[in-house]
Amino acid sequence: MKRRMIAAAVLLVGCGGATNTTVQRVAIPPGSTVLAVADSLAAHQLIGSTGWFRFRARVARVDRRLKAGIYEFQPGASITVILRKLRTGDALQFRVTLPEGGTLLDLARNTETQLGIPSRALLDAASDSALRAQYQITAPSVEGWLLPESFDFDGFTTPNEVLDRFLAARRDGWNPKWDSAATRAGLSRSGVLILASIVEAEALVASDRPLIAAVYRNRLRKRMPLQADPTIEYAYLLRDGQRKPRLYNKDYALASPWNTYLHPGLPPGPIGNPGNESIGAVLDPPNVAFLYFVAGPDGKHVFSRTYAEHLRNIRRVRR
Repeated sequence: MKRRMIAAAVLLVGCGGATNTTVQRVAIPPGSTVLAVADSLAAHQLIGSTGWFRFRARVARVDRRLKAGIYEFQPGASITVILRKLRTGDALQFRVTLPEGGTLLDLARNTETQLGIPSRALLDAASDSALRAQYQITAPSVEGWLLPESFDFDGFTTPNEVLDRFLAARRDGWNPKWDSAATRAGLSRSGVLILASIVEAEALVASDRPLIAAVYRNRLRKRMPLQADPTIEYAYLLRDGQRKPRLYNKDYALASPWNTYLHPGLPPGPIGNPGNESIGAVLDPPNVAFLYFVAGPDGKHVFSRTYAEHLRNIRRVRR
């Protein structure tokens, strides 16, 4: 989003033009002069004289301390109240949420809804090499390195500022013990996030996370392909902008580096942004011999040690 540095943009709440009976929403871009701010307020009939407003701002020594943001003012608000709001930055905040397991595309769409930043702009920023280098990310994008959380932003936030908030939260909230546990498991931090993102996507019931993590850890140790359906769904998401609601036999042959049925080992990067519980499950899975699982009708998974047992479980679940 390009910031307009001179004229303060005007936004209205309600139907029709500006009136003195409707709550007014006024946008003050970064770098706006006190004259531009006064012009916007006058356009909304919030002040009667731009000259008097500028004089009051100078007397109060706040004419160069008015903060950018999107503000709402009640009709008839005094200049004292208006200046106090603009000086303290008492502007509207817009909440952007990334749910556990949510993808970059989920974040981009939510950011577009809340902040008006085009989805494409945020997705492009997520692949920026400088941003990835800043956070020591070797994956194709910052997918997986964002902490699932909600943060408030003003109306003039850039795509990089949005990503930086979620990236910094993941970095600052990373438990140092996880790195030593990853080393013992033969995993890099990236590998942990990749596996955790798959576990997050597979587990419909929280209690299944440790067992699902154990299955994938066992498969890696035995050099078996992960064969994780969510990785194929993610490949379709990258290609088409949406997941397939159901996978068919032909989908398992999808030519994609993310297809863990065709390519052994881990995919190129995480397939979503996992929560801390999934990370913990990957780093401390239970000592079980399970190699397979299938989801039951209630969302809980049924686990098995052998392929023959797995086939029986599938038949049982389908019945």
